[in-house]
Amino acid sequence: EYWYRFFRRTLTDFRERYQSDIIGAFRELQEAGHIEILTSAATHGYLPLLGTDEAVQAQVKQGVQTYKRLFGRPPRGFWLPECAYRPRYRWNYPVDFEGKPQEPWLRKGVEEILAENGIEYFFIDSHLLKGGEAVGVYAERFRPLRELWEQFSTQYRPEEVEKSPYQVYLVNSSGEPKPPVAVFTRDPRTGIQVWSADTGYPGDEYYLEFHKKQPPGGLRYWRISRPKDDLGKKQPYELARAFERIQEHARHFVDLAHQVLREYTDSTGQNGIITAMYDTELYGHWWFEGPEWLYWVRRGMEAHPEIQPITCGRYLQMARPQTVVQLPEGSWGEGGYHWVWLNEWTEWTWKRIYPAEREMVRLARQYGDHPRVQTILKQIARELLLLQSSDWQFLISTWSARDYAELRVQWHADRFQMLVALLERVARGDEPTAEEWGALGEAEERDDIFRDVEPKWWAQLDYPPSE
Repeated sequence: EYWYRFFRRTLTDFRERYQSDIIGAFRELQEAGHIEILTSAATHGYLPLLGTDEAVQAQVKQGVQTYKRLFGRPPRGFWLPECAYRPRYRWNYPVDFEGKPQEPWLRKGVEEILAENGIEYFFIDSHLLKGGEAVGVYAERFRPLRELWEQFSTQYRPEEVEKSPYQVYLVNSSGEPKPPVAVFTRDPRTGIQVWSADTGYPGDEYYLEFHKKQPPGGLRYWRISRPKDDLGKKQPYELARAFERIQEHARHFVDLAHQVLREYTDSTGQNGIITAMYDTELYGHWWFEGPEWLYWVRRGMEAHPEIQPITCGRYLQMARPQTVVQLPEGSWGEGGYHWVWLNEWTEWTWKRIYPAEREMVRLARQYGDHPRVQTILKQIARELLLLQSSDWQFLISTWSARDYAELRVQWHADRFQMLVALLERVARGDEPTAEEWGALGEAEERDDIFRDVEPKWWAQLDYPPSE
């Protein structure tokens, strides 16, 4: 009965309250000033490993363009996929492939491309702010990672500034008089309360067990119980007890946030800001009670006399940071560097991606104004964006859906090459066969995204880096 009421209420809300338009509902909340929505890279491309600045530029521009179309205004903030950042330095590909340049060349810092597209702020994990070496044992495990880190570390010159995750800084790795971008840093103390597999709230024994499901519908009727128990020993879910734990955990989180801020103010004499960052899929999917917990956290913070919930954009309007810092290369992935996305299992994917990126630059420059090939060229751009998705390497490395991810990489890479051959034929004046036109139509129907993609984004950089 509970699940019937739950899903019935959810469906009714979707259809009647939100008019079957989730994006529209978020847009209304943003326009009313309640939330601030970020944009991100078009297909969650892992920006530090993309092989050309044009590729990074296109991922960012498509993310900004899509945001404008959906929300009717430009974005202020940007979610770097996997919080992965790379500063400006002389870079070369970490894997070998035909046509790889012999010498490294100057690459722009990720924040430069964000700034050029109107982005005011982004987010990092706390270890990047500290500036320590995040690569560790993972570089020893995989040679290309070590070589990439060595390229970076010989050129990295961090400033001697004491930094805190409870302050906001400006980032500009170019050394040029360019507008810096603000960076907010994840707070580790409040973060671990949700992220920790051992002590985090979502693992509480009274919360809904994710993995045990009742066939054939897949409904869940059990609580986590003791986490290390096998599924056969799970106890029945107790809704009332779970609700009690939600409120207890919400109160604990609000109290912890106050404690963290109070300790920072007492030790520095400054007001601080906590940036609490979590994957959205945690709430409601992995952690069923998560959305309700968020609700009670928000209520608790609104009622607290010394805590002010605030969006990042509004904070920057109130307290514009002044200190410019340098950040090392890294991410919030395992090991703090690129290992999850570049390792012995995923190296082959980059050998498909990198030549395609270079080919896309050539095509955009050579055929960007060719009237007969625009439809094909735009579909080639879509296939490249999909090929660049960091989801594929993540699924391969975590063995979550490895076969599927490998097939998707091969699919988009092969589709890319097929469409390139078709474009070259059409540009020469040849008439494609019905089968070839059919393949193009199938690609457009299957990968029907980003109607506003612009091949010119790959043709040249808006602002090439100067040596």
